[in-house]
Amino acid sequence: MAGLPVINAAPIRVSSTTMPQRVVRALYDEIHLTPKPGLVDRANSGAHHDMDHELFICSIEAIAPWFVVFHELGKAHADQPEMMQLRLLRPAGIACEQAMFQATGGVNTHKGGIFSLGLLCSAAGRLEAQGCRLSRQAVCQQVSQFCHGLVARELVQRNRQASTGERLFQQFGLAGARGEAESGFQTVTRYILPGWQDEACEERRLHLALLRLMAVNPDTNLVSRGGLSGLRYVQRSARQVLSTQWTHEQLHQMDQALIARHLSPGGSADLLSVAMVLADLPEV
Repeated sequence: MAGLPVINAAPIRVSSTTMPQRVVRALYDEIHLTPKPGLVDRANSGAHHDMDHELFICSIEAIAPWFVVFHELGKAHADQPEMMQLRLLRPAGIACEQAMFQATGGVNTHKGGIFSLGLLCSAAGRLEAQGCRLSRQAVCQQVSQFCHGLVARELVQRNRQASTGERLFQQFGLAGARGEAESGFQTVTRYILPGWQDEACEERRLHLALLRLMAVNPDTNLVSRGGLSGLRYVQRSARQVLSTQWTHEQLHQMDQALIARHLSPGGSADLLSVAMVLADLPEV
């Protein structure tokens, strides 16, 4: 990992106003939120058999220092073209994933989050180095520019066995986390952030955001587990809950229904963390 900033594996000691701190706080807030239909939370492991709340905490502790690295890389390469940023970030991303797998015994707890949140940190570092104001619009625009052409490069099927992401793109046109990043997180900016203050209670605000994400997000995690019918079932269920003055009991019932069907909206969980980070920034 030559050329990467040297960091200490001890807990991060940074200002609460830095992007890495926002990201780590969002990861903890997401895993603590309970109940979360089909997802790991304080109450149960959702639709998963190989992970639980404690494992997620271990994973967050392992990957947290790397968000400082992504942030510093954004600063260090602020003079390089946007199209080069992904290539410059990739070694750190791979190392962060390795830290996650080492902490979890090979279980993928945060791969999607590392990708999306790492991009937010790098974009923020680049903007700060350029003397630009950090805002939702500016950070999302930077991420979109970093990822320009990513879907075409990585999801168009090549002459080899297709990956899961390539297969889902070829079959259903679903671009997953890559497409969301290339769009500048449009699912979050269009459907979640405009109604962020609709709930005064923070816990209920996060539940509302998660339900709204589940209602609209073309979550490739769900399609991989349950096909398009699984995705539509979750979207329909979330919309039904949103149409009521929903309670924790309804969320619990939805959780049990998704567990029974082995459906986990992991992509929406990742986007919830993204939403929390962006909501902490001024709009423009």
